[in-house]
Amino acid sequence: MREITKIMKGWEFTGPDGTTTMVDLPHTWNARDGQDGGNDYWRGTCIYRTRFAAPQFNTASHQVWIQFDGVNASAHVVLNGSPVCNHDGGYSTFRANITELLRDENELTVEVDNSKNDRVYPQKADFTFYGGIYRDVSLMVVSKNHFTLDYFGGPGIRITPTVQGADASVQVTTWHDGEGEVSVELLDAAGNTVATGKGPDITLTIFNAHLWNGVKDPYLYSCKARLVVNGTVEDETTTRFGVRSFKVDPKKGFFLNGKSYPLHGVSRHQDRKGLGNAITREMHDEDMALIKEIGANTIRLAHYQHDQYFYDLCDEVGMVVWAEIPYISEHMPNGRENTISQMKELIIQNYNHPCIVCWGVSNEITISTKDKKDMLDNHRQLNDLCHEMDKTRLTTLACYAMCGPFNRSAHITDMVSWNLYLGWYVPGFILNDLWMGFFHLCFPNRPFGYSEYGAEGMPNLHSTHPHRGDHTEEYQAKYHEYMLRCFKRHPWMWATHVWNMFDFAADARDQGGEPGMNHKGLVTFDRKTKKDSFYLYKAWWSDEAFVHICSKRFVERTGSTATVKVYSNQSTVALYVNGNKVGEQTGEHVFTFKVPLNGELHIQAVAGDRTDESVIRHVDTPNPEYKLHKTKSKSANWV
Repeated sequence: MREITKIMKGWEFTGPDGTTTMVDLPHTWNARDGQDGGNDYWRGTCIYRTRFAAPQFNTASHQVWIQFDGVNASAHVVLNGSPVCNHDGGYSTFRANITELLRDENELTVEVDNSKNDRVYPQKADFTFYGGIYRDVSLMVVSKNHFTLDYFGGPGIRITPTVQGADASVQVTTWHDGEGEVSVELLDAAGNTVATGKGPDITLTIFNAHLWNGVKDPYLYSCKARLVVNGTVEDETTTRFGVRSFKVDPKKGFFLNGKSYPLHGVSRHQDRKGLGNAITREMHDEDMALIKEIGANTIRLAHYQHDQYFYDLCDEVGMVVWAEIPYISEHMPNGRENTISQMKELIIQNYNHPCIVCWGVSNEITISTKDKKDMLDNHRQLNDLCHEMDKTRLTTLACYAMCGPFNRSAHITDMVSWNLYLGWYVPGFILNDLWMGFFHLCFPNRPFGYSEYGAEGMPNLHSTHPHRGDHTEEYQAKYHEYMLRCFKRHPWMWATHVWNMFDFAADARDQGGEPGMNHKGLVTFDRKTKKDSFYLYKAWWSDEAFVHICSKRFVERTGSTATVKVYSNQSTVALYVNGNKVGEQTGEHVFTFKVPLNGELHIQAVAGDRTDESVIRHVDTPNPEYKLHKTKSKSANWV
């Protein structure tokens, strides 16, 4: 049976300046310089080194494997002076058999390289490419007879459930090294056996199957596969799966288990302030809790493969997921092989997750690369590869606005979504309606979605007259108010994904008065501040009763009157000023009140049994801290 040991403590790290220090994993060397702006974070090769005692194993009957869950971007692994493996791609799992190289005491060296090159994606994008060993490293002792470990980092088992009326047909395909007979057991969520069988490729039936039904009921089964030799279990692996069906109708949107299931959600980057990508499970949990709070039912996991733990969370809470590779911003002819290997890893490592419904082949690829033959061929190859490896899921891509609706790259995959910031980078909210309407008119049979939309919002910047480009919390909220109404007018869209759930680091940026950050998140980078836009989405999507007064941080205001905006998912909101009721409104989501502004006002909003409070006060001159003071910068935007 498998024995797994983590190797996380006491690594020697030789960094950019040649100095060696002691670090624990997860770790990145760009935690600070990748978040401070200037587009100058250090990219190159650093060295990680650790020593460990060999685990106990029988050389005649066991093997020892090393597993890396994420090393960005290229890794050269050496054990006791002998090369072990190389890996290109910073976001996926890879393994190697180190049995023959082990000694009683061992020295492991990992050369990690995130330097600029023309063959490993990503190389150009609006986020920081943190270098380092930023996920777990493990030693795994297994029998020589074991489920395959060296096939693109996969689990050695593939589960394909198909809904058949009230029942489910479950194909279980396994691969193993060495000898043995495969025994398969399917279990329900309570651990009860619902089906058994033998063989490396078998189909079992679950009668009266309990469906995985998104956030309403994310029910999960388990598949336990055993490799048996002469009556002894040599290896065992357990994988969760869900039984569900889905389809996309270009005129009616997304369907889950035969019922309309409009997809509305967010995109997510995996970094944190002061940590980069070297985050903990508790941080993953916190992210998911915040996404659940607003009532989202889908997540675009951009722009790379995320931690397996987070895909597991998506399975558990019922998020419908768009998973993608970092083929982004520019096509590199020398990088075609890398797009293929990263896509194979993405699919093989994540095939069993019921949350995933589509594979994303690229993002904004035409932002730096014109409609060239090699680029189009690369997309066709990826699209065909996805369908060859996974006949159950759809393909998609995210197109940059300037790509244009007739660009050939936008019509290769099964579905298309657009990254459109109409009303932010260019004026005119109504352009969103026009774009959607025009595309749908021209291509009524092509599933269409919004993969990115958003506006920068700083919790410290405010205005009574918010306008495009001011980076105020108020304009961000105004933008999203329009977009939500816009999407309601176009219910045929297959999915919408806010950009972004959280602020994230993009060292090439210098906007909003905080260099190195993209501030389009509904929540700040440190996850401590929920912007007003967060509560707007909660008002539209969540069933949890609440009321929220907007612009709480906009305390000092000029003028004789003040506008008090309230978000709630309750139908009626009452407003009190200094204890006196000044109004009551019945409506949906957004409630706006005008109140006289003199002195200090204590505001209270009441919706059912929910309340919220704020304070505003009259001042004669505007607070200069509320206004963005722009400075000259060579990196005002990453492009």
